Amino acid sequence: MTSRKRVLAIASGGGHFVQLLRLAPAWEDHDVTYATVHAGSAIDVAPSPLLTFRDVSRADLWRLPLALWDVARILLRVRPHVIITTGALPPLLALTLARPFGVKTLWVDSIANSERLSDSGRHAGKVAGTVVTQWPQLADGHVEHWGSVL
Repeated sequence: MTSRKRVLAIASGGGHFVQLLRLAPAWEDHDVTYATVHAGSAIDVAPSPLLTFRDVSRADLWRLPLALWDVARILLRVRPHVIITTGALPPLLALTLARPFGVKTLWVDSIANSERLSDSGRHAGKVAGTVVTQWPQLADGHVEHWGSVL
Protein backbone atom coordinates (compact mmCIF):
# COMPACT_ATOMS: atom_id res chain seq x y z
CA MET A 1 0.00 0.00 0.00
CA THR A 2 1.36 3.44 -0.91
CA SER A 3 1.47 6.28 1.57
CA ARG A 4 -0.96 9.14 1.20
CA LYS A 5 0.47 12.18 -0.55
CA ARG A 6 -0.53 15.83 -0.31
CA VAL A 7 -1.70 16.71 -3.81
CA LEU A 8 -2.30 20.22 -5.08
CA ALA A 9 -4.64 20.09 -8.07
CA ILE A 10 -4.48 23.60 -9.54
CA ALA A 11 -5.91 25.17 -12.67
CA SER A 12 -7.23 28.45 -13.93
CA GLY A 13 -10.97 28.75 -14.44
CA GLY A 14 -13.22 27.52 -17.20
CA GLY A 15 -12.08 24.62 -19.32
CA HIS A 16 -8.78 24.27 -17.49
CA PHE A 17 -10.60 23.54 -14.23
CA VAL A 18 -13.18 21.27 -15.89
CA GLN A 19 -10.37 19.19 -17.39
CA LEU A 20 -8.60 19.06 -14.04
CA LEU A 21 -11.73 17.66 -12.39
CA ARG A 22 -11.82 14.90 -15.00
CA LEU A 23 -8.49 13.69 -13.64
CA ALA A 24 -9.74 13.48 -10.03
CA PRO A 25 -9.98 9.65 -9.90
CA ALA A 26 -6.18 9.57 -10.20
CA TRP A 27 -5.74 11.07 -6.73
CA GLU A 28 -8.76 9.73 -4.85
CA ASP A 29 -6.57 7.88 -2.34
CA HIS A 30 -4.57 10.98 -1.43
CA ASP A 31 -5.10 14.23 0.45
CA VAL A 32 -6.02 16.68 -2.29
CA THR A 33 -6.42 20.42 -2.13
CA TYR A 34 -7.83 22.18 -5.16
CA ALA A 35 -6.94 25.69 -6.25
CA THR A 36 -8.57 27.84 -8.91
CA VAL A 37 -9.81 31.37 -9.57
CA HIS A 38 -13.48 30.95 -8.62
CA ALA A 39 -14.49 30.38 -4.98
CA GLY A 40 -17.82 29.04 -6.26
CA SER A 41 -15.98 25.95 -7.52
CA ALA A 42 -15.86 24.69 -3.92
CA ILE A 43 -19.17 22.94 -4.54
CA ASP A 44 -17.53 20.93 -7.34
CA VAL A 45 -14.72 19.59 -5.14
CA ALA A 46 -16.41 19.17 -1.74
CA PRO A 47 -15.48 17.79 0.72
CA SER A 48 -11.92 18.57 -0.42
CA PRO A 49 -10.69 22.08 0.37
CA LEU A 50 -10.55 24.74 -2.33
CA LEU A 51 -8.16 27.70 -2.30
CA THR A 52 -8.31 30.59 -4.74
CA PHE A 53 -5.82 32.75 -6.56
CA ARG A 54 -6.09 35.81 -8.76
CA ASP A 55 -5.91 34.97 -12.43
CA VAL A 56 -3.43 36.52 -14.83
CA SER A 57 -2.81 36.18 -18.55
CA ARG A 58 -0.62 37.77 -21.18
CA ALA A 59 -3.32 40.42 -21.58
CA ASP A 60 -2.94 41.68 -18.00
CA LEU A 61 0.60 40.91 -16.91
CA TRP A 62 0.47 43.76 -14.39
CA ARG A 63 -1.44 41.25 -12.21
CA LEU A 64 1.49 38.81 -12.23
CA PRO A 65 2.88 39.86 -8.80
CA LEU A 66 -0.58 39.43 -7.24
CA ALA A 67 -1.00 35.97 -8.71
CA LEU A 68 2.54 35.05 -7.69
CA TRP A 69 1.78 36.09 -4.11
CA ASP A 70 -1.44 34.03 -4.10
CA VAL A 71 0.27 30.95 -5.50
CA ALA A 72 3.16 31.19 -3.04
CA ARG A 73 0.66 31.46 -0.17
CA ILE A 74 -1.14 28.34 -1.43
CA LEU A 75 2.13 26.38 -1.69
CA LEU A 76 3.13 27.35 1.84
CA ARG A 77 -0.27 26.34 3.17
CA VAL A 78 -0.58 23.01 1.35
CA ARG A 79 3.10 21.99 1.21
CA PRO A 80 2.30 19.52 -1.58
CA HIS A 81 4.23 16.40 -2.43
CA VAL A 82 2.68 16.50 -5.91
CA ILE A 83 1.23 19.26 -8.10
CA ILE A 84 -1.04 18.40 -11.01
CA THR A 85 -2.32 21.04 -13.41
CA THR A 86 -4.08 21.52 -16.70
CA GLY A 87 -2.96 25.17 -16.96
CA ALA A 88 -2.67 28.12 -17.42
CA LEU A 89 -0.27 30.86 -16.23
CA PRO A 90 -0.82 30.85 -12.41
CA PRO A 91 -0.37 27.06 -12.19
CA LEU A 92 2.82 27.48 -14.23
CA LEU A 93 3.98 29.83 -11.45
CA ALA A 94 3.20 27.08 -8.91
CA LEU A 95 5.35 24.58 -10.79
CA THR A 96 8.18 27.09 -11.05
CA LEU A 97 8.11 27.93 -7.33
CA ALA A 98 7.88 24.27 -6.30
CA ARG A 99 10.69 22.99 -8.51
CA PRO A 100 13.62 23.80 -6.16
CA PHE A 101 11.87 21.89 -3.35
CA GLY A 102 11.66 18.57 -5.18
CA VAL A 103 7.89 18.58 -5.53
CA LYS A 104 6.72 16.13 -8.19
CA THR A 105 4.88 18.03 -10.93
CA LEU A 106 2.63 17.07 -13.82
CA TRP A 107 1.37 19.40 -16.53
CA VAL A 108 -1.46 17.98 -18.68
CA ASP A 109 -1.87 20.27 -21.67
CA SER A 110 -5.40 21.11 -22.71
CA ILE A 111 -7.14 18.72 -25.06
CA ALA A 112 -8.06 21.77 -27.14
CA ASN A 113 -4.43 22.18 -28.23
CA SER A 114 -4.29 19.69 -31.08
CA GLU A 115 -1.89 21.53 -33.40
CA ARG A 116 0.63 22.86 -30.89
CA LEU A 117 1.11 23.02 -27.14
CA SER A 118 -0.32 25.99 -25.32
CA ASP A 119 2.10 28.83 -24.60
CA SER A 120 2.11 27.88 -20.91
CA GLY A 121 2.52 24.22 -21.85
CA ARG A 122 5.66 25.02 -23.83
CA HIS A 123 7.08 26.86 -20.80
CA ALA A 124 5.99 24.01 -18.51
CA GLY A 125 8.44 21.77 -20.33
CA LYS A 126 11.22 23.76 -18.66
CA VAL A 127 9.93 23.42 -15.08
CA ALA A 128 7.50 20.50 -14.84
CA GLY A 129 8.69 17.02 -14.00
CA THR A 130 6.37 15.64 -16.66
CA VAL A 131 4.42 17.30 -19.46
CA VAL A 132 1.67 15.31 -21.15
CA THR A 133 -0.18 16.10 -24.36
CA GLN A 134 -3.43 14.56 -25.53
CA TRP A 135 -2.19 14.40 -29.10
CA PRO A 136 0.49 11.92 -30.28
CA GLN A 137 1.83 14.28 -32.97
CA LEU A 138 2.79 16.82 -30.27
CA ALA A 139 4.91 14.41 -28.25
CA ASP A 140 8.65 14.92 -28.41
CA GLY A 141 11.67 14.56 -26.13
CA HIS A 142 10.14 16.81 -23.44
CA VAL A 143 6.44 16.09 -23.93
CA GLU A 144 4.86 12.69 -23.45
CA HIS A 145 1.70 11.19 -24.91
CA TRP A 146 -0.02 8.72 -22.60
CA GLY A 147 -3.08 8.14 -24.78
CA SER A 148 -6.41 9.70 -23.90
CA VAL A 149 -5.97 11.15 -20.42
CA LEU A 150 -9.00 13.46 -20.34
